[in-house]
Amino acid sequence: MPIVVNLDVMMAKRKMSLNELSEKVDLTLSNLSILKTGKAKAIRFSTLEAICIVLDCQPGDILEFKDEDIVSK
Repeated sequence: MPIVVNLDVMMAKRKMSLNELSEKVDLTLSNLSILKTGKAKAIRFSTLEAICIVLDCQPGDILEFKDEDIVSK
């Protein structure tokens, strides 16, 4: 999948555990874990906003587009 989730990187930079983030953004551990491991198929903007507020970051710090098959013109 060309969308890479760097949630674990931002959590490490902020020295925040999955449990702490889960409590602060009001998400279950299992849903947050699914997102963190890149297994999620979608994310609500409200969830992304809450994560960005808590981690003091931008959506681009968490989500990254990587596709080696795309050739630049």
